[in-house]
Amino acid sequence: MGVTMRILVVVCMVICLSSVAHAAQGTATYYTPPYVPSSCYGYQNNGVMIAAASNAIWNNKAACGTFYRVRCTGSTNVGVPQPCRGQSVVVKIVDYCPSPGCQGTIDLSQEAFSMIADPNAGKIKIEYNKL
Repeated sequence: MGVTMRILVVVCMVICLSSVAHAAQGTATYYTPPYVPSSCYGYQNNGVMIAAASNAIWNNKAACGTFYRVRCTGSTNVGVPQPCRGQSVVVKIVDYCPSPGCQGTIDLSQEAFSMIADPNAGKIKIEYNKL
């Protein structure tokens, strides 16, 4: 392997490790349609790869329009089979999930949740990164 290739491999490893190191831990739940109106965009349709932010990331509407990569890391219930599908999903924050009713850090659309975990789990452990 040449010097250039070795440098490229090291750079890729550093980038991969830094993205994992900066992942925040939390939980995710999901909500079902209709997805409008939303706290951020009223009646504007933003598709289905969306989420509602809890107080942990809402920041007085500053989270509106931000994108997060979310990955399932496990079940929140002891003894429940692994719900994770081994994928991540990128979602846009379009709504607010206020406390105390919000049961997760991020409340994903049903479609986004289904991409990363079995919906029967209801609530999962996650890692998430702001993009």
